[in-house]
Amino acid sequence: MQPTIAGTPGTAHEDHEHMARAIAAAQSARLRTSPNPWVGAVLVTGSATYQAATAPPGGPHAEVAVLALAAEAGDTAFGSTLYTTLEPCVQFGRTPPCVDAILAAGVARVVVALVDPDPAVSSRGIEALRAHGVEVCVGMQSDAVEVQLAPYLKHRRTGRPWVVLKLAATMDGRTAAPDGSSRWITGEAARRDAHELRAASDAVLVGAGTVRADDPQLTVRPPAAPAAAGERAPVVPRQPLRVVLGHAPEDAKVQPALELSGELADVLSDLARRGVVQLLVEGGATVAHDLHAAGLVDRYVLYLAPKLFGGDDGRPLFQGPGAGTIADVWRGRIESVERLGEDLRVELAPAGEGRTP
Repeated sequence: MQPTIAGTPGTAHEDHEHMARAIAAAQSARLRTSPNPWVGAVLVTGSATYQAATAPPGGPHAEVAVLALAAEAGDTAFGSTLYTTLEPCVQFGRTPPCVDAILAAGVARVVVALVDPDPAVSSRGIEALRAHGVEVCVGMQSDAVEVQLAPYLKHRRTGRPWVVLKLAATMDGRTAAPDGSSRWITGEAARRDAHELRAASDAVLVGAGTVRADDPQLTVRPPAAPAAAGERAPVVPRQPLRVVLGHAPEDAKVQPALELSGELADVLSDLARRGVVQLLVEGGATVAHDLHAAGLVDRYVLYLAPKLFGGDDGRPLFQGPGAGTIADVWRGRIESVERLGEDLRVELAPAGEGRTP
């Protein structure tokens, strides 16, 4: 990436602008870094500005990557300001500590959006920098990064993954005909969006009943066509871990899959220990009901098709007992409404929680 000429950082406006660039860089890494956090960094030297994001697991973190860009350009980071969306690590993992690289480069000031809740880091990186005379400012655009890193933050704070429940229905709330047929309720644009949800998730979970009824593959559709001459090749999506609640037939398309059973909270904790930061739940109606009833869903993504079954005998979104009175109805917040082809994509969050990533 080519550096751009920049002035001396330090004002609140400049800090805000540089952190915004770091946030944008982090978003570019969203699909490739998990279970590591998707982090962005910006380095402002005396003559130029550089930005980078965390590489896939085993590669350099954002802070090391951006320092390498400056070095490759023959620039010095001595006396520079570094902006990062998450606290620099201080522990040895697959890569050396980012704090060591920052100190070795002579960075004078580090602006951090969020303290890393990971117990291996949690303020230790900030303290180490300050102990060596580096000025550290914490909290710049923290609200935006809380949203962007919500799945990672929940994983580290609770030991459970961020749970996204995907639902698709007609306008009268039915997911399938009485005979079980449901392909396709939504159009191509909505189905493409659902594949993007899978690509952003570390695992996709369904119940064994859905496997027997629909025999889904639960894979991410690859890019439709190669890039044109001179364009960057499209990123081939990683395939999420496929998880079945119960047992799937040996010849099911979902195989090989991880088969789990037991209390849902325990299943989620098990998946988190396996490195699942974001879990996409795709059905069926009983699994959706049980997760919803237990309060284990962080985001609901509902695709609504302009279709009506026109009766009460179609399959519902949830299978199981619901609220017995209007006072007990679950009340959430609409995060977004988007038109996808002829369908609508509605995203819901539990009331009182932060906005969606």
